[in-house]
Amino acid sequence: MLKVIGVLSVFFICVSILSFCLKTHPDMKVPVIKTIGLRTASNGTDYFIDKVDTDAHVAFFYIECICNAWFTFEILVRFIASPNKCEFINSSVNIIDYIATASFYIDLVLRKFASHLENADIMEFFSIIRIMRLFKLTRHSSGLKILIQTFRASAKELTLLVFFLVLGIVIFASLVYYAERIQTNPDNDFKSIPLGLWWALVTMTTVGYGDMVPKTYIGMFVGALCALAGVLTIALPVPVIVSNFAMYYSHTQVSCLVM
Repeated sequence: MLKVIGVLSVFFICVSILSFCLKTHPDMKVPVIKTIGLRTASNGTDYFIDKVDTDAHVAFFYIECICNAWFTFEILVRFIASPNKCEFINSSVNIIDYIATASFYIDLVLRKFASHLENADIMEFFSIIRIMRLFKLTRHSSGLKILIQTFRASAKELTLLVFFLVLGIVIFASLVYYAERIQTNPDNDFKSIPLGLWWALVTMTTVGYGDMVPKTYIGMFVGALCALAGVLTIALPVPVIVSNFAMYYSHTQVSCLVM
């Protein structure tokens, strides 16, 4: 029975996330006519001025209702069956489940009683919380559990990585800003240090979108140093993280063999 509930839970999580993503696709939207005004002509005939808009197909609403009905039922069943109610309530995965499920009902109430609001995109933005349900998959996937345990064990190394990245980003953003101003450069992309922060971030992480590039020789030299520093900074904590992952993976394999 528990295995069936677990399979159904994974199924509804996948359907919910898939529905959340697909309903934003233009081909999945339907036209909506909204009356925005009333005009009276000289002959006494009234004309409605309408604005054509698009909204997600109504089928997605029913899919969300079914999925959230299951999630609500699952929370209640697991709460009743839980031997330790306090531990169940304070569990991080369960808290995510509460927030994600409650966000649907809050959104439903707001749309029902505040349907006259034109700026519905703000309410739609908060529905992104439902994506957090992906974390519920950690209950059913040993690989995800190992990954989370690895990140927890490597918290100090990851914090150190973020610190050095922020430090490098600030330093190289300042350097490239002044380097591009030393020589005559009419096409200077670095109008301020905050803009340079974005460039330093994508350069140190070796993403390199190419939307901002140094044009002067000094700026190119700074860019090369920034990329090199980024590679070295990111590579340093990797062995520790890999070691922790291998340790937890081995423990999981041994536990599976014992059971």
